[in-house]
Order: sequence, then C-alpha cells, then structure tokens
Amino acid sequence: MIKIITDSTSDIDVTYAKELNIDIVPLKVIIDGKEYKDRVDLQPDQFYSLLEKSEVLPTTSQPSPQEFLNYYEEAKEKGDSVIVMTLSGTISGTYQSANIAKDLAEYENIYVIDSLNATQALRLLVLKAVALREEGKDAETIFNELQAYKERVRIVAFVDTLEYLCKGGRMSKTVAAAGTLLKVKPIIGLRDGKLEMFSKARGAVKATAKIIELIHEDGEIDFKEPICIGYTGNDEGLEKFEQALRDEFKFEDVLHGFVGPVIGTHAGPGARLIAYVKK
Repeated sequence: MIKIITDSTSDIDVTYAKELNIDIVPLKVIIDGKEYKDRVDLQPDQFYSLLEKSEVLPTTSQPSPQEFLNYYEEAKEKGDSVIVMTLSGTISGTYQSANIAKDLAEYENIYVIDSLNATQALRLLVLKAVALREEGKDAETIFNELQAYKERVRIVAFVDTLEYLCKGGRMSKTVAAAGTLLKVKPIIGLRDGKLEMFSKARGAVKATAKIIELIHEDGEIDFKEPICIGYTGNDEGLEKFEQALRDEFKFEDVLHGFVGPVIGTHAGPGARLIAYVKK
C-alpha cells in the first residue's frame, strides 16, 4: 500500500482527506499570541475573522519532524511506501521537517517532494498522486512522475486589498496608500517556489483580464487535468471571476477551494485565484 501525506496548506479539509485516503499534517498559526493548528482547531472562516480584527500580522510555523515521523513509523510497521508533498521550501521549513523525519525513520520507502507551490496548486499535485496510486503505480514511479508534473502546475491570483502585503513588508505604506486610492489589485503567484508579484491592475475586472493575459503568455492549459478556482475570506465577486475565465478558456468542470492562513496572511480577504496545469 502507498500512504500519501501532505500538509494543511494544500487546503484540503478533513472530510475531503478521508475521501481521498490521505493524511494531513497541520501547520501552526499564531494570532495575537495564541497558537492554533491549521484546519484542526482553526478553520479558514475563523482565521479571516481573526485576521481582520488583529493589528499584528499572524505568523505560521512548520510542523515538527515528529509529526511526520509518527506517520512514517506507522507505514514502516505495515511495510507501506510513503509519498509526501509539502508546500514550497522557500516559504516554510515544512519540507525540511519531512526530510528530517525521513532520516530519523531509517526507512527507504519514503519519498518527499517539495511542491514549489502552496494552496490549491499543492492540492492539484496531491490529486495527481491519488490518481497515480489508483492506477496501481508503485511509489518510486509516482515520485518521478510528480517531480515532472509539479513543474507544470501554475497558480496566479489577484489581491483585493493592499493592507496585508504592506503589513508583511512586501509593499511600502506609501505605495499601499496610493494603490488603495487607485483601487490597484496586485497580481501574485508562485515562481520557482517563491511568492512573487507578477503585475498589477486597477479594479477586479482589469485584474482578471491581466490574469487571463498572463496565462496565455505562459502557454496552454492542459484541460485533461483539474482546474481549481480559489478565494480568501469571502466569495463575493468569485462568480464573475470564474465566469470570465470560463468564457475565455471554455473549461467545464472546476474545483473550488477556500485558501487557508499561510497564503491568506499575505493576501488578506477578497483574493481570487486560479490553479491549473500547463500543457
């Protein structure tokens, strides 16, 4: 048997994880001095409520190696192989914790992957792992296929408010103030595992158009793979965002996801994103 493990930044909730037959290792979220386990004792809607009230930007911390080791030892006892996918190693030390645990387990059949991504993009990688397992492929083959697949996974979003980019030191107060007056929406995503600002536009409609432009510039979407539309805080305006993408790219089925604290801390409420796989 193959055990699949990811972390809570995949934004896969407990019920969904059970359906997929995967395990989730939670990151920790610290808000106003209080520590919570992501999606265990703090759900996304609760997080955004606290985020809007907090004067200090929340922080997150990686799981301990022991939290991964517990799963590894269980697999070792059963003779199962393990596939682990974590959020980008440049954003968090979660990948490092998973590897430290692998060394401690002294078990060869553990394969740890740095997704170079987060949130719904990491979710797409997990779904691919589940699909490959269902096809009956062995762990080493799955690992190799995922290493290639992750290079094709994309995520791009627009941010509704500049407040949290400013609080996080990614934008000066002066620029944030001017941008707020002009209704500027930064367009962000992950590139080579790093959270970057790709562009900016005035208003949600133009920001959505810019995202469409960026997708075209990057190449074609692989419509054989899942597409996910995600959001932070609330889903106001999400339908218009999704419809614009549907009108342009003519896709039918789509997954939806509520983005959790790690990306949500920097984006703030009201962000809209698309995660997809490039051909």
